[in-house]
Amino acid sequence: MPKFQGKNNYVHGSDSCLGVLITNLGTPEAPTPSAVRKYLAEFLWDPRVVEIPRPIWWLILHGIILRTRPSKSAEAYEKVWTEEGSPLLVISKQQQDALQSKLSQLCPGPVKVELAMRYGNPSIASALENLKTQGARHVVLFPLYPQYSASTTASTFDAVAKVFMKQRWMPELRMINNYGTDSGYINACVQQIKSHWQQTQRNQKLVFSFHGLPKRNLILGDPYHCECHETARLIAEKLNLKEEEWQLTFQSRFGKAEWLQPYTIKIMEQLPGAGVKSVDVFCPGFSADCLETLEEISMQNCEVFMQAGGEAFSYISALNDESAHIDALADIVMQHTQGWPETSSSYLESNKSAVKERAMKLGAKQ
Repeated sequence: MPKFQGKNNYVHGSDSCLGVLITNLGTPEAPTPSAVRKYLAEFLWDPRVVEIPRPIWWLILHGIILRTRPSKSAEAYEKVWTEEGSPLLVISKQQQDALQSKLSQLCPGPVKVELAMRYGNPSIASALENLKTQGARHVVLFPLYPQYSASTTASTFDAVAKVFMKQRWMPELRMINNYGTDSGYINACVQQIKSHWQQTQRNQKLVFSFHGLPKRNLILGDPYHCECHETARLIAEKLNLKEEEWQLTFQSRFGKAEWLQPYTIKIMEQLPGAGVKSVDVFCPGFSADCLETLEEISMQNCEVFMQAGGEAFSYISALNDESAHIDALADIVMQHTQGWPETSSSYLESNKSAVKERAMKLGAKQ
């Protein structure tokens, strides 16, 4: 039986607010083998991420992967690490601050935005605790993955549910499963690409690189593959690109199993031989720049393309905390919180005093 937490669960007449929990995948705390090993141990043990029977996977993970991969990954993290820390965490905090500011302007009632990482820190448990302390009785979960996958979005819900299994009084919850076709998000992507082209020469082909998944996930019913294609198509249409001017690929393959294709790195090897000597690469599945964009795409794939005979390679930054991106995220939150008092035009701050007065009459303490 779960041991329910009782402290600070309910106080008569307490103030409440709208809680927004934005999440991303996570990052090690330092670009060192030990920190990376700790991060990978948590990440790769998630059954949503690796769907191999646990006893077999435990032997592979602890007997091989965690003995060899941390050092190599630490070297990659070292290449992109900043004075402020991990790029993903730094940018995510900037997104949190910007979204807090924007939603505070849009919401008639009080709103609190918290940031959490699915793996590592700040943890989902600590972020939810912060929201509870702030009095969040309505909470929208917003994993910043534009395209849904069980390995990302659903895994986030698993972690949230695990926290609430131990709480006696849960807030009312809503969850944003995906937003890869949202008009504001698509427009933000288009604006980011156009802005890049205005600052530097446009190359022959625009490649949309999404994070890969095992092909087995698609066969078992994961909609991620289809949603990636729809996102890329909508952006290409807005840019008025011809079919031969753009291409979708999948990156970050891991292990020997077949993953979603075509593989980004393979396409980079092939394009120069097919007459495409210059490419732009944009990653519409990453809401913030991270190891997979800054090191894998901007460095590794660039090197592969140039060695294959390419002449120009340009990585287009993720949306990060660009104003168009934050506006789109805020609009999505407002869409998904309709009917809640904090986003209602009828919300009145003065109602708090009346609620407290009634609570006091029922025996609440000041």
